[in-house]
Order: sequence, then C-alpha cells, then structure tokens
Amino acid sequence: MDEQHTDGSVTLSVAAAFREERGRLLAALVHRFGDLDLAEDAASEAIEAALARWPVDGVPSRPGAWLMTTARRRAVDRLRRDRTYADRLALLAVESQRAGPAPAADAGGDDLPDERLQLFFTCAHPALAADDRVALTLRCLAGLTTPEVARAFLVPTATMAKRIVRAKNKIRTARIPFRVPGRDELPQRLPGVLQVVYSVFTEGYSASSGPQLQRLDLAEEALRLGRILRRLLPAEREVAGLLALMLLTHARRDARTGADGELVLLHEQDRHRWDRDMIDEGCALVPVALTGGPPGPYGVQAAIAALHDEASDVTSTDWPQIVALYDVLMAITPSPVVAVNQAVAVAMRDGPAAGLARLDALAGEPLLRDYGPYAVARAELLARLGRYAEAATAYRRAIELAGTDPERTHLHTRLQALY
Repeated sequence: MDEQHTDGSVTLSVAAAFREERGRLLAALVHRFGDLDLAEDAASEAIEAALARWPVDGVPSRPGAWLMTTARRRAVDRLRRDRTYADRLALLAVESQRAGPAPAADAGGDDLPDERLQLFFTCAHPALAADDRVALTLRCLAGLTTPEVARAFLVPTATMAKRIVRAKNKIRTARIPFRVPGRDELPQRLPGVLQVVYSVFTEGYSASSGPQLQRLDLAEEALRLGRILRRLLPAEREVAGLLALMLLTHARRDARTGADGELVLLHEQDRHRWDRDMIDEGCALVPVALTGGPPGPYGVQAAIAALHDEASDVTSTDWPQIVALYDVLMAITPSPVVAVNQAVAVAMRDGPAAGLARLDALAGEPLLRDYGPYAVARAELLARLGRYAEAATAYRRAIELAGTDPERTHLHTRLQALY
C-alpha cells in the first residue's frame, strides 16, 4: 500500500480508479458470473470498501486489481446467500464459456483480463433497441450514472432507469451471449458497435437541445471508448477511421463557441485555438483507415475532416478533393444527409448557385423535412445570392428546428442581418 492519504484525496483516488477501471471491472465480472446486475452491485460494493479502507491503509499500488479482487469476493458472497440466483447464473456461465474463452490480458494494466470488447458487443447487440444500446453503453462502458445518461437523452431519470433495466432483461431473457463475434460475424456486427460510439460522440459534439451547443463530457467519453476499441481491435480499419474522425472533429471544440457560448461557424473560427496534437493524432490514423481494402464511411469522413483541419483558412481548403470524397461517401452510404453536406462543399467549389441547385433537388426527401442543417444551408446560400426574402423564410424554418439556445441565437442574428 502507498502512504496514507487525507479523506479528500482518497475520495478523488477512488473516483479516478473507478472511472478508469469501470469498464474492465464490469466486463470481467460479467464474464465470470454472467449477469450485469450482479456485476454492477459487486463493483459498487468494492467502491464502498475502497472508501472505507484506503483512508486507513493507503491507496494500493494497483487500485484496479484491488477493486477486482474485492468485487469478486462480494459477488461470491452474494451467490452463497442466494442459491436460486446462483443456480441461474451457473447456467449462464456455462453458456458463456461455450461461446468462447476470455481474451488475453491487456498488457496495459494490472494483469487483469480485458473483456471489454465482449461487453461492447453485448451492449450493442442488434436484438436491443437502438436507444437502449446507446444507453447501456454509456452506463456500462463510459461509466456514466443513470441520471447522467438520462440527461444525455433528455428524459427523466426514472424513464432511463426503466430503459436500462429493459435492456439488461433483454440480454438475460434472450440469452444474448457475452462474447466477441467470430470472424464471419464481425463485419455484420462491428458497424453497430461503431454506430453506438459515434452516436454518443454526435450528441456531445452537437447537443440535440439545451442551453449549450456542445456536451464535452459525452464527446470525451466517446473518444475514450474509441481509444479502447482501437487498442482492442487494431486491425480493423473502420475503428481507426472512427477514432480519427472523432479526434479531427473534437480538435475544433474550443473554437466552436465564443466567450458567451455563442456559435462560431467554421469559416469564422480562430484556427489557432484548434488542438494541433489531436489533429496530428487523427491525421496519422487516416492512412491506416484508407489503406488495405475498400474505404469505409468513417475513414472517408475522417479524410474530409483532415482536409478541413490541415487548411490554414476556408479559402485555401481543398474543396475539389472534399467534393470527390463526398462522391466516394455517397457511393458507400448514400443518404440525403450526406448529399446536403456535399451540396455545401459544391457551393464552396463552384459557387452558391451550384450548391443551391443540389439542395433544391433534395427538397422532396422526407428525411430532410425536419432536418435543421438543410434549412440552414439553403438560407445561407440564398442569402449569398441576394435572394433575401427566400433566405428569411429558410432561416425562420431553421430557427423552428434548432435544438440548442446558441443555434437559435445565431440564426436569429443571421435573420436580422438580412434587413
């Protein structure tokens, strides 16, 4: 044990250890005992024990191993008290072992086996509803509390608690295996895992509603999850692509808002405030994502983000290359949303009339009827063309669809500037 600490420093040490180790702790406990509820209860009891013992004994040199040993003992104690529960979990454990052995220990810490990859695929199983997958991932792998997850989804805590319970029950009753899919299943299942992580990041990058434009806590949790996936699946190019995309996007976080939290558009941002270390890290991953086979959607989006981040300003940005990359992206995953982004890039390359023509061609797309960025893009291009009355109509529609206060304030300012 280390030297004794004050109660305050010990509490911080417990919190830091638990945040770092939670995913590995839960994954190892679920692999051992086959049940998420038991794993969470045992982990919580281990934290309570740490808060009681570490002020007396000092913070251990390997806090993760200490928490794991304590949590396993608490889980065994509970099973000894409840034989019916133990019998049911024994069956689940047998099925889990049949699904495959635990992966090798992660060289990164404490000689504990790292089963987080199994927990990723369990939380993101296609049998679970899409929102439930994201909620369960935030709860189990990102370590957010149920109230924190509820805030991310903008629902009451009780509602989110029910959703998480529903997801756990689905895993239990459907006998969803706690395992990494085989090589033949991985191409089908991995995109779902990546989509869950990217959904977390997207909500952090651009909050769906509320007083702030960004939820930096969620974006940073998604980055942490992306780094874990990259470490656990180093050969998967789309994992590298997703991590690169998140890094290159999150690198602009400080410049996206002003002193009062107001929205700052890309062409107005102070690029000296961009995180160059994060940009360098993301750019280094782009070639990894794009070589060795056909490109995936995350790799292509990362390449687009890299072109933005490497340019000294908007006018020097390689817009022809960005448009070409959107052509590739449309061929891989065609969608009206991608088409909107491509139209904006075309406007930067060929002028606002060319971009507006593309946007107008999308007017009948049902998915864009309530898509705020579509209305914003039309408003901006109409204004650049001097068609102010039409631009005002588009801005008013964009204001109706805006989710956050900074977006609404910015759009109101743009609308007033037309008169």
